[in-house]
Amino acid sequence: MQRALRLAQKGLYSTDPNPRVGCVLVKNENIVGEGGHQKAGEPHAEVLALKQAGDKAKNATAYVTLEPCSHTGKTPPCADALIQAGVSRVIVAMQDPNPLVAGQGLKRLQDAGIEVESGLMEVQASALNPGFIKRMETGLPYVRIKMAMSLDGRTAMASGESQWITGDAARQDVQLLRARSSAILTGIGTVLSDDPSMNVRVSAEELNVDKIRQPVRVVLDSALRFPFSAKIAKVAGEVLVMTAVDVTAANSDVENRDCQFVQIAEKDGHVDLTAALKYLAEKEINEVHVEAGAILSGAFLQQQLVDEIVIYMAPHIMGDEAKGLFSLPGLSKMKDRISLNIQDVRMLGKDLRITAKPVYS
Repeated sequence: MQRALRLAQKGLYSTDPNPRVGCVLVKNENIVGEGGHQKAGEPHAEVLALKQAGDKAKNATAYVTLEPCSHTGKTPPCADALIQAGVSRVIVAMQDPNPLVAGQGLKRLQDAGIEVESGLMEVQASALNPGFIKRMETGLPYVRIKMAMSLDGRTAMASGESQWITGDAARQDVQLLRARSSAILTGIGTVLSDDPSMNVRVSAEELNVDKIRQPVRVVLDSALRFPFSAKIAKVAGEVLVMTAVDVTAANSDVENRDCQFVQIAEKDGHVDLTAALKYLAEKEINEVHVEAGAILSGAFLQQQLVDEIVIYMAPHIMGDEAKGLFSLPGLSKMKDRISLNIQDVRMLGKDLRITAKPVYS
């Protein structure tokens, strides 16, 4: 199963919106076939492993990181492929949270007389697909906020100057977070002040993929101030501008057909963040990578919509006039503070990367 998880990991930057899945076939204590799903629409891990094994798949044991599918999507059901190949035992790390599967794949295998077990290394398998699992279980994508700050918790000077707080290693790591995400989200304030591209800027070779998959770039723009001259609209890839006002004119005037405007429900004068995330989930967005200012990032956090925070902390002091990490109005007492569970701490060059998960009451 460890080998199957490593095979699944190879699809980290390429399988979206499908889950990352690996499969290993074992017979007489030898691996006879293996595979990892690489891209939506292409063969699943089980099919690749069965093809490699050929006739040796008969009476073999299959180790799969996610329950074999039982429905026909872009490819036929993997459960049927395992049955037809004559495997005698299937061990899965976790059941598929997709309602179209959700135990039906395992039942189909059992009904065919195949021995089935589930739960081996389930925690590790779940960690591979946080966005897919959350979208299937809740109808919302997994939200990861990335922030860069000084040692005293500042993100920009009072003038707005912020390039560069962190070093090369940290900035390269951010590119990997972007590359694994389904969407990169920011606010109109960041677009107007910084004019970022918000795209993935690493090579296919660095990610060990055939082609870089650019995530959808999402701009939350309540009053529709989006400038068509913005860099985010000029670089290759799909751009989605979410606003609280009528978008008919904007969509008819747009020259770049990869740029789309959509009206989302309004809440307190702004785009309703929950409604925006539900819309993204309906478009099969699994993981949303947020790079925004203190106000929007704070709003996501206060509305308990953040699953993970990644903070890059640089060894600098920027002073009390510099801008803070999150804007959290109303948070004035110790009892109101937001607790975090720190998942990982590591050095990247001279900077520190802290990965944490909010603890909501």
